Amino acid sequence: MTQAYFIAGTDTDAGKTTIAAGLLCAARRTGLSTAAVKPVASGSEATVEGLRNADALALLAQCSAPLSYELVNPHAFAPAIAPHIAAREAGVVLDVAQLAGRVRRVLDLQADFTLVEGAGGWRVPLSETELLSALPRALGLPVILVVGVRLGCINHALLSAEAIIADGLPLAGWVANLLDPQMSRLEENLATLEQWLPAPCLGRVPRLENASAVAVADWLDIARLRPAI
Repeated sequence: MTQAYFIAGTDTDAGKTTIAAGLLCAARRTGLSTAAVKPVASGSEATVEGLRNADALALLAQCSAPLSYELVNPHAFAPAIAPHIAAREAGVVLDVAQLAGRVRRVLDLQADFTLVEGAGGWRVPLSETELLSALPRALGLPVILVVGVRLGCINHALLSAEAIIADGLPLAGWVANLLDPQMSRLEENLATLEQWLPAPCLGRVPRLENASAVAVADWLDIARLRPAI
């Protein structure tokens, strides 16, 4: 059975790509074929082949399906700013229906395990009229929430989960990404997240000196995921 999930974060720099690459690596270890999409990426570098985003490249490196960069990241913008502002400055109109069509091209490959990574947090604008959260709604994708564990993360995590569920999407699982290893009362905070988030925890990823997909995968258990619908 093919599985596809949307990767959301509690905030910018929560570690969505780090965790997504780890999840893809973990899936490959179990023999699953993998694919990924990052429809919109800000903060890209100019290359001879065009703009390239480091996060999108990290996802592409963990895809076993034959994907071009353009399939994985159809919209790359140079400045590391909010997507709707980057798009407007580039003269590009971001549209949920068009993005959904791009994502479906990857979903149609029927990889065993596909991840679609968002940008920033859950309520990120795409334009003056649409939010990025409308994309997983249009695709009917269950959500994996990456919680950047630091001071304030409980509020961010619970509000994000509430918004995801209010949008009619299942929360399939969440990952604790330990951004601040010196966080006061770390275990108590993690226990509170476990108590209040209505989904299984897929793992606690410590602050790693080398946060490669292989290293991150060691801390994740995709068997805990609620099945995609």
